[in-house]
Amino acid sequence: MPRDSKVKMPSSSAGVLSFYDEERSTIMLKPQHVVIMCVLVIVSVLILTYYFR
Repeated sequence: MPRDSKVKMPSSSAGVLSFYDEERSTIMLKPQHVVIMCVLVIVSVLILTYYFR
């Protein structure tokens, strides 16, 4: 077998490929805002549950 003909084997990454795009999300939320929104949703659900009981 001649050494000039090299066979390239696929990389052994178990089918996991990552593509990093340059896209950035237009909505940027701070972690504090997410926590505040979650607390507001929980409180509103509790108030509505109590009100419509």
